[in-house]
Amino acid sequence: MSQEVPPLCEDDLDPDPLAQFQRWFAEAAALPLAEAAALATASADARPSARMVLVKGWDATGFVFYSNYESRKGGELTANPHAALLFYWQPLGRQVRIEGSVQPIAAQESDGYFAARPRASQISAAASAQSRVVADRQELDDRVGELERALGDEPVLRPPWWGGYRLDPINFEFWQHRQDRLHDRIRYLRSASGWHRERLQP
Repeated sequence: MSQEVPPLCEDDLDPDPLAQFQRWFAEAAALPLAEAAALATASADARPSARMVLVKGWDATGFVFYSNYESRKGGELTANPHAALLFYWQPLGRQVRIEGSVQPIAAQESDGYFAARPRASQISAAASAQSRVVADRQELDDRVGELERALGDEPVLRPPWWGGYRLDPINFEFWQHRQDRLHDRIRYLRSASGWHRERLQP
């Protein structure tokens, strides 16, 4: 980001953090993979891990992403159902941090999303034991080939070990770059009475 932008003032932000996220996302939507976010989880003994995921939807109930439930992230979310998402839109000099609890979504919702995926992606999800050790690439390709032959022209059904998660936010942080490094950071915290907004020092 080369051009300075005006300071981010509280009065410029929507009192609803989801509405503010939607506003910023609309401005980032033309960027490649604007829906990509880093997902951080932690094991039962608090050892963290992070990876990139595609966030496939969001509304008042939370932010949805999909995975193999038996993957490393799936195991960590079972043991410790809390996570953080980080969206970073470098050309805009903006990032959004979101933290909250995570639960699997309804099976019907996962079925609907899985059915809408390209067939090759469906087969990959069904063939891969995500995060497990595999001998080599050929073994993966062989599994895909075997599944394709077994299915023929039949539809690929969602495996029971694959589906969506929903992160229910308890806080948001909107961060905007400043060239003098005095970055703007506005945090929203959820309480019983609604969302409370505050500024953090950079």
